[in-house]
Amino acid sequence: MARVKRHRLVSIAAVALLLFAASGGVAHAATPAGACRDAVPAHARIAAQPWAQQMLDPDAAWPYSRGGGVVVAVVDSGVDTDHPQFKRPGKVLAGRDFVAGANLPGTFDCDSHGTAVASIIAGDSLPGIGFHGIAPDARILPVRVTERDLGDQGQTLRISPQTIGDAIRYAVDQGARVLNLSLAGTADFPAIRDAVAYAVARDVVVVAAAGNAQQDTSTELPSYPAGYPGVLGVGEVDIDGARAPNSQIGPYVGIVAPGGKVLAATRVDGHAYVEGTSFATPFVTGTAALVRAAWPQLSAAEVIQRIKATASPARGGEGSDSYGAGLVNPYRAVTDGMNVGPPAAVPEFRPAPVDQAALDHAKWLNDVENNAGWLTLAVLGAIVLAVLTVLALRRGRRRGWEPGRAPSLAAEPAVNEPPEQIFLIPKS
Repeated sequence: MARVKRHRLVSIAAVALLLFAASGGVAHAATPAGACRDAVPAHARIAAQPWAQQMLDPDAAWPYSRGGGVVVAVVDSGVDTDHPQFKRPGKVLAGRDFVAGANLPGTFDCDSHGTAVASIIAGDSLPGIGFHGIAPDARILPVRVTERDLGDQGQTLRISPQTIGDAIRYAVDQGARVLNLSLAGTADFPAIRDAVAYAVARDVVVVAAAGNAQQDTSTELPSYPAGYPGVLGVGEVDIDGARAPNSQIGPYVGIVAPGGKVLAATRVDGHAYVEGTSFATPFVTGTAALVRAAWPQLSAAEVIQRIKATASPARGGEGSDSYGAGLVNPYRAVTDGMNVGPPAAVPEFRPAPVDQAALDHAKWLNDVENNAGWLTLAVLGAIVLAVLTVLALRRGRRRGWEPGRAPSLAAEPAVNEPPEQIFLIPKS
């Protein structure tokens, strides 16, 4: 099928920042004969925990969801199952290769882009390695639509829209519940638009990169498939939470995630630092897998709404065309509204033993206080009675024991009643 000539629809990692440096002495992954023209070599492992995993802390959500039972389709350059973080049996499904054809699986990768994306979504933990995916128990369905992102001269390689459309439909028909599209372009191709609508109509959470073509903030470029209805578009932020200068701006940016110099797995083995909205997207895709596993009753639209509603605040404020709803928050996306702990046990009531000695002492004190009170009243009463008796005797002696008489009341003075009417103003 002819490739697109006038409009670009490219994997986001096509920017020159995604040039993986080779490390010597490591064998290349075995790929089907003739499938890769010049496969990128393996890399050395990086032990340090990357900043993106520290910022998002997906491990906090793992007691409640690890993405188990959710199939995530990665429509990309394939996924190399030789990498140790993908070797767990059943973790990566066979998938399909839409590039070389001949009914090949999607379990190989020539340039590490798809492997990097899939590792951010669901890469297993390894002893001594800080990097791991967001939803390690999710299963990856690799759907290969491109061999590599850059040509021999560093030019962007274009992908057939029909190939992408066919790959999306295949992923949906294979039971994918979440679809990662780390690709973007400014042209609206019917083959891709219809395929995305096919996925959305079948309750698939579709997550797509916003794109890396932004030159300045004065214009808003279109972006597809992020701009299609029902798709969650993802922008890129750096370690400081600031939008990457080339991360596209527009109403299709639903949320942002780390994408500036984030760590990811490479083909065969090892890790590399990568950059672009291509790699911000799988952080959100992995979160969607966590939510689908924890809340299986939610529709795809409700999963997207939940991810946006639980996002952490970003610099642009809520609803910004640069930052969307904010920074993806895996823990809150899973646990908000969830009873995350067992109910506290009510302690058994055990009454304290009776201290009879203390009770007897308290009764004795109470009796003493009561007796003292009554005795005090009796003494005071006796004193008052004695005083009154002495006063009465003295008064009686002075009068010779004659009864006293009350003084006569004065005669009531005559009252001069006023006349019935008093005229202060003479009659006319």
